[in-house]
Amino acid sequence: MTDVSTALDLHAVLAPLSLFPLAAAMLLLGLLLKGADRIFVARLQRRVGPPLLQPFFDIVKLMSKQSMIPHGAPKTLYLALPLVGACSMLLAVALLPIVGCYTPSAQLGDLIVLLYLLTVPAVVIMLAGSASGSTLGAIGFSREMALMLAYEGPLLLVLVGVAMKTGLAQGQLISFSLMDIVHYQQAHGAFLFDPWMWPLVLTYLSVIPANLGISPFDIPEAESEVLEGPLCEYSGPALALFKIMSTMKTMVVLTLGIVLFMPGDLTGVLALLSYLLKCSVFFLLAKSLLRAAIGRMRIDQAFLFYFKWPEALGVLGLLLVIFKG
Repeated sequence: MTDVSTALDLHAVLAPLSLFPLAAAMLLLGLLLKGADRIFVARLQRRVGPPLLQPFFDIVKLMSKQSMIPHGAPKTLYLALPLVGACSMLLAVALLPIVGCYTPSAQLGDLIVLLYLLTVPAVVIMLAGSASGSTLGAIGFSREMALMLAYEGPLLLVLVGVAMKTGLAQGQLISFSLMDIVHYQQAHGAFLFDPWMWPLVLTYLSVIPANLGISPFDIPEAESEVLEGPLCEYSGPALALFKIMSTMKTMVVLTLGIVLFMPGDLTGVLALLSYLLKCSVFFLLAKSLLRAAIGRMRIDQAFLFYFKWPEALGVLGLLLVIFKG
């Protein structure tokens, strides 16, 4: 049951995007990729699928509605959580270099700051499930927490491994500067083509589905089981902000993968086209094919999977960097 409803001001919701033109462009690209993903998966399953611009239509429709607040839910926290999640991803985008197109200021932060920002959406979703007062939200909360504990370890091993590879080459133990990582690969070749780095590449690829909530790791928000879990009570602009957060996080994770393993050295229009091509291929391989081919895992299966294979691959990759790098 709900006892309060509120309509968030559309201008207030979208105003932060005007401060970050790059974030607005990332959101546009992310929504287009989500539309292409739906069409691609539909074709694989012999369906027509929705139009390419359906993700845009969904957000516009949600923005025109009201956000209903469940009875007993803390209003301020309930409405603040999606805004915090979306803003965290707007900031994360500003940290990521796009070779030939955008170079972030070193004062904004490095790989450590980005790692912290990447954990914010998962924490926000857990708090949202708790704040809603829904049983389904509580179930989604517990699933999200277990999944985050499982994939954060392998992700940290990847980031440390790449940072150590770059740092050791510069005569220091480790370098968390994203620009240093890019410059090293431009001088010595992309890590994607270094066989000693392949365990870390595979580890990062395995972390993407759980980090983005993609099948078979969309367990916290399983529609057929817990009706979107932590987000089941959200509606209107608040839910639209969660969708924006999800889209921006997709672009952050894809761009981070490009920065860590294949940044390239092009400039101008060619650099932009190269980035768009990498994002599209990366997205379709890491999300669309996997989502169409594999059914959802149970939470215990996902937890054990990440503690076995990606964790082992990450440790192997880190050891190879230490002794071969």
